[in-house]
Amino acid sequence: MNFLTPPVAKKKVESSKIDPTYKKLRWQVFFGIFIGYAGYYLLRNNFSIVMPKLINEGFSKTQLGFAFSAVSIAYGFSKFFMGIISDRSNARIFLPLGLILTALINLAFGFIPILTKSITSMFILLFLIGWFEGMGWPPSGRVITHWYSVSERGSWTSVWNVAHNVGGAAMAPLAAVGIAFFASKIPGTKAYNGAFIIPALVGIVIAVIAYILIRDTPESQGLPPIEEYKDDYPNEEHIMYEKELSAKEILFKYVLNNKWVWIIACANIFVYFVRYGIENWAPAYLTEVRHISLASSSGSYFLYEIAGIPGTIFAGWVSDKLFKGRRGPAGFSFMLVVTFFVFMYWRSTNIMMVNTALFMIGFLIYGPVMLIGLQALDSVPKKAAGTAAGLTGLFGYLFGSVAANAIMGVIVDHLGWNSGFITVMASCLIAAGLFALTWNLRGQEIVKK
Repeated sequence: MNFLTPPVAKKKVESSKIDPTYKKLRWQVFFGIFIGYAGYYLLRNNFSIVMPKLINEGFSKTQLGFAFSAVSIAYGFSKFFMGIISDRSNARIFLPLGLILTALINLAFGFIPILTKSITSMFILLFLIGWFEGMGWPPSGRVITHWYSVSERGSWTSVWNVAHNVGGAAMAPLAAVGIAFFASKIPGTKAYNGAFIIPALVGIVIAVIAYILIRDTPESQGLPPIEEYKDDYPNEEHIMYEKELSAKEILFKYVLNNKWVWIIACANIFVYFVRYGIENWAPAYLTEVRHISLASSSGSYFLYEIAGIPGTIFAGWVSDKLFKGRRGPAGFSFMLVVTFFVFMYWRSTNIMMVNTALFMIGFLIYGPVMLIGLQALDSVPKKAAGTAAGLTGLFGYLFGSVAANAIMGVIVDHLGWNSGFITVMASCLIAAGLFALTWNLRGQEIVKK
């Protein structure tokens, strides 16, 4: 694993060149992690595109749903364990490596037909996709904490976070191009193979570009730490933790022993429950209860997703500019307002009210999703950023996302939609309360008012 060891600068940049070099490299590495992370989302959910074709081949929805669940299960664990490894690795190599490994699994799906003949083989490959997908967020978090200081991190992180919307949106048309190409140009293969192959090839190209652009840390380029460059420190002692920490120190001293990380991780459970409780059940609720056509409900779902882009950027700006680097007040405010629009969505009687409510929920909920990851980065030394973000992600996916699918379904089946919405609104308020506990937390210290 020596090839993952973080690099050390051989010489320092001249003082007169520090500012122009910093400005150039900050934009360069940001673009690198943006397109790199978008590349991950080109390759995460391709299986969903081919599921209808597999159903036609005789697989049941239950079987395919079980296989597809492997992605979320693996991703939740991987985000944590890969976070531990990434904190002690060169982000320039770690992020592209995960993307290439994910692409290779997708290529296997496309070029080896026998792999789509059994649920077991599909589960294993989808598990591997989820595991390698977990190598995208942690190195991005490492880059963000090293190249952007605490008072500006919210704005930069919120814009970077939009990469998953960009990659997710680009996946479907690329998959469609792949299906059309294989249907007409490659005889003897199944057309749906192209849904895996073309995005995977694009992903490999993106991985190469990301490797060219990303730089691990400013210090690896002979530059001073970002805190010194910006005169913006996360603690009163101006401790910057520039020395690489051991895995034991990262995990037990700075993450598992940090009460703020645990509070944020618990908040993530309820934020994810709200996010996926609304997102995953919107089509069923709208068609079953509000008698809105599937086409109209798809349009409403699109509004929910697209609203997350400006909402995420706005949340980052609010936490940086209005609350001066404190994420707690922003998260509290967003979750409180989400509660109102969940109630409005529940009680909507026409499509205009439904669309307005879903747009606002989408606008507001993706902000707290981003803020929790950001607050995890802020709350620990930057050498432990990936592990802290990985722990919050593990809680969100393993408990929040699973609960939104399984528990929400049980509640609706046995107690009805009204009880389901009450549970979602209760989750909003619990998340808001947990955000409130971190109200004065800025960086690694409490701001005394």
